[in-house]
Amino acid sequence: MTEGTAHRIGDVTSRQFNELDSGSLYSLLRLRVDVFVVQQQCPYPDLDGRDTEPGTEHTWIEDSSGPAAYLRILRETEGIRIGRVCTRADARGAGAAAKLLGHVLERHLGERTVLDAQSYLVGFYSRFGSAASGH
Repeated sequence: MTEGTAHRIGDVTSRQFNELDSGSLYSLLRLRVDVFVVQQQCPYPDLDGRDTEPGTEHTWIEDSSGPAAYLRILRETEGIRIGRVCTRADARGAGAAAKLLGHVLERHLGERTVLDAQSYLVGFYSRFGSAASGH
């Protein structure tokens, strides 16, 4: 967060693809590209065809500058898969990602949950009971 700039973190919003208006969709995809492709220099096919699947939820928190944190929930046969977790650079440190993840895990309590994340975030996700597996 930039010094002197306060971002009030809003409520959690969750929509399926067909419920998103074009402006919201653009803002969410822009956030994903800004974080994963530009900032983290991870050029991969972010638009993987799963955003539009029935049951996929796009979940985010906004502040006065737009989407501050986002994640995607995929419905799978064994439970849910959480991925594409990201926070806008100037909103980091305000607790948006933690609020978002906590909300989603509470909403899906009792369901098998798989979380896709980069290895340097293992400590963050362990606060929510996640354990690293795979590679």
